[in-house]
Amino acid sequence: MSSGYSSLEEDAEDFFFTARTSFFRRAPQGKPRAGQPDVEKEKETHNYLSKEEIKEKIHKYNLAVTDKLKMTLNSNGTYTGFIKVHMELCRAPQTAPGPGSSDCLNTLHISSANTVREVIEALLKKFLVTESPSKFALYKRCHREDQVYACKLSDREHPLYLRLVAGPRTDTLSFVLREHEIGEWEAFSLPELQNFLRILDKEEDDQLQSLKRRYAAYRLRLEDALRAVWKPD
Repeated sequence: MSSGYSSLEEDAEDFFFTARTSFFRRAPQGKPRAGQPDVEKEKETHNYLSKEEIKEKIHKYNLAVTDKLKMTLNSNGTYTGFIKVHMELCRAPQTAPGPGSSDCLNTLHISSANTVREVIEALLKKFLVTESPSKFALYKRCHREDQVYACKLSDREHPLYLRLVAGPRTDTLSFVLREHEIGEWEAFSLPELQNFLRILDKEEDDQLQSLKRRYAAYRLRLEDALRAVWKPD
């Protein structure tokens, strides 16, 4: 593993950014652990946060930071901070002459206006990857109740807001860069695929039980109706 640092503000003049998310598979509706934020719930309020609310969230975030990678609120309401991205590529990407890596952790300094697309482009530029950014996707990996949930982020989403909502702990939320041209399912690890199967099994069982209850209730109503109209001689 190797690590690196780069800044969108340094690497590109037009990189500037805020977020929304959807799970690849619907996550269970269980409550998050005590002390952990419910990212799925808080993301819905993003478009309605005032400058004061953002300021309060940034203050709480910075109090929890342990690696000095704090966020800074700007006078115009945007804010800057850091995200760490794991590059988990199945094969070494095509690179221009110079250093390249298919398995590393990179720290990016970004703005709350930077999108997922811009983050991907910055990472590829950092590692001199010459392949098209459309061949790659940024994933959000969430840990909840001893299970891991993976979600491919859309190009318009904003990683720094997700980082702010989740807090600085990477065991709660982390970002992963992967190739998605190989297919949706192949982009996930074995534990993540097993997790999806458990979710599907639970959903299937819930649907089956719901159908049984519906038909049992319908049967009772039919029997009641028959008893009301049928009278023995």
